[in-house]
Amino acid sequence: MKIGQFTDTLLPVVDGVGRVVSNYAQAMGRLCEACYVIAPQQKNLYQGSLPYEIVDFSGIPLPKLQQYRAGLPALDAHYLSRIAQVQLDIAHAHSPFIAGREAYRISRRQGIPLVGTFHSKYYDDFYQYSHSSMLSSMGNRLVIDFFSKCDQVWAVSNSTAEVLRRYGFTGPVEVVENGTDRKEPDIQAAQMVEERFNLGQRPLLLYVGQMNWKKNIRRILEVVDVLIRQGRDIRLIMAGQGPSEQEIRALSAALGLEDAVVHAGHITDVRLLDGLYTRADLFVFPSLYDNAPMVVREAAAVGTPSLLTRGSSAAEVVRDGENGLLADDTTADMAACIAWALDNPVRLREIGMAAWATIPKPWEEVITEVLARYEDLIRTMQRSRRCKTRLRLPL
Repeated sequence: MKIGQFTDTLLPVVDGVGRVVSNYAQAMGRLCEACYVIAPQQKNLYQGSLPYEIVDFSGIPLPKLQQYRAGLPALDAHYLSRIAQVQLDIAHAHSPFIAGREAYRISRRQGIPLVGTFHSKYYDDFYQYSHSSMLSSMGNRLVIDFFSKCDQVWAVSNSTAEVLRRYGFTGPVEVVENGTDRKEPDIQAAQMVEERFNLGQRPLLLYVGQMNWKKNIRRILEVVDVLIRQGRDIRLIMAGQGPSEQEIRALSAALGLEDAVVHAGHITDVRLLDGLYTRADLFVFPSLYDNAPMVVREAAAVGTPSLLTRGSSAAEVVRDGENGLLADDTTADMAACIAWALDNPVRLREIGMAAWATIPKPWEEVITEVLARYEDLIRTMQRSRRCKTRLRLPL
């Protein structure tokens, strides 16, 4: 089987979709005849010793989102020459935008099935940058138009599928979860984190993700402010980059949290990131925007529990007090929840081990399911073609 993974984000951009596509391609490049990743050109993209091939088209940074790039594959002669030599059996789009439209073009040109995965709350993205309900609704219609053209539509969780339906999609949606491999906690990496950030034995709260107000980061800083005022000697490490980074740093300073909050920036060192997850007492992720965040699964993969907002899409995998913690989206409730967690370290570790046992789904299991779905869809399309050919034959 020759597979095309189409995405608008790819490593070294370490957002959830980019990591999902990377894991898909790593496994499929080893298990299948060929796997291609079609994406805009990324700065500092390493292409050596990969089990898959990257076919990239020219890209430019997006305004206010410099870590992301966009391009027009139809205007890139070099890309068009390369992609014309690639014959696929199936195309999988992880974005309804430029890469997704290119996946649709290729699928129709080559007569192959197209799978589209719905990952994000795009309406929220449109509104954040346009501040217009009308423009955001227009953007949503483009999203629905794309998924309506796919031969099969996937969502990464049940709550994500419900978001897509609320957007107006009326077709069938299959839930195909993302994977995360469980890991042995890297104690040496955790000690490296302690030394690098001068933590000592202080309790550590961790946030990993975009530095973007849509992630409900203001709530995190307000909660830490409350805990510090209660006399708790804690540290919060915030790892990531994004359009609100300078404003977030400014709010942290305005609250007088310079000694309590570490802005670690964009972390590309996998071992350092694993060390942060391992050393953290609690992963704090109150986002109301995210659907099925990879970071919650990555924390659980080393036995670190997460605090999520009750009722959020991200909270679908958590049972409060069993394999994670849930709180209302108020500063008081989240602060009380964290205070309880820090006062009950033994119980918190038990919750972390339950998260390790129940939340991660090994990538091997995910990819096995995905490949079976691909093969079934390919066979279905081939049978449909044969049936149509027979119906057209003269008697």
